[in-house]
Amino acid sequence: MSAMLRRYRVQLKSPDKADKRDNSDYFVTMPASEQARHTLQPPVDTAGLQALIGRAARAGKGFPPVERWNPDFCGDIDMEIRADGRWFYLGTPIGRPALVQLFSSVLRKDADGKTYLVTPVEKLGIRVEDAPFVAVEMNISQREGAQVLTFRTNVGDVVEAGPGHPLRFAEEEGSGGLKPYLHVRGRLESLVSRPVTYELVEAGEEVETAEGPMFAVRSLGAVFPIMPAAKLARLSA
Repeated sequence: MSAMLRRYRVQLKSPDKADKRDNSDYFVTMPASEQARHTLQPPVDTAGLQALIGRAARAGKGFPPVERWNPDFCGDIDMEIRADGRWFYLGTPIGRPALVQLFSSVLRKDADGKTYLVTPVEKLGIRVEDAPFVAVEMNISQREGAQVLTFRTNVGDVVEAGPGHPLRFAEEEGSGGLKPYLHVRGRLESLVSRPVTYELVEAGEEVETAEGPMFAVRSLGAVFPIMPAAKLARLSA
């Protein structure tokens, strides 16, 4: 890994822009007219989903078995993943998408809450400002009568939200804005970008749960609560 970093040090100064969104503001409110929206979205044609997959560089490809590797910890390196999904090394943006995808494939978040680059022979700590990935695109489709929410991340992962890949909704510290996260693999999550968050909220409906009426989204038969329906009503008033 260290040799690979040295090899690509010059290329890290590439001016190319990474696939990202401006995620500085995640605050979402619903207009009063949206309170009546309690039905699922209509099916989206398959071509839309295939197009999303076509834009994902790593769709269908496997990942190194980093969860099974147990190398020695070799210290921290000056690499950071910003909240908007950009990667930096030695304070310089990593402009090559292929290099970012390579590093992202060997990411692992351990029980200590820290994120590492892991190979069979070394384990290097890096900094992550929020989540290591950003969901930059979403497709809504139907499968056997069930709604399916499929996401593409900025590093080319395609993930279907469901029992194995749950969505969770947090409040942004300070503003109270909505910040959705999607489980990707291991302990790694993807922050849902602001434009995709709006699309996600539009797919919401009121659902009766054990905790009472909730505004939620469905995918692959699973229900993911966003907030109590009463809170949504207050925000929309």
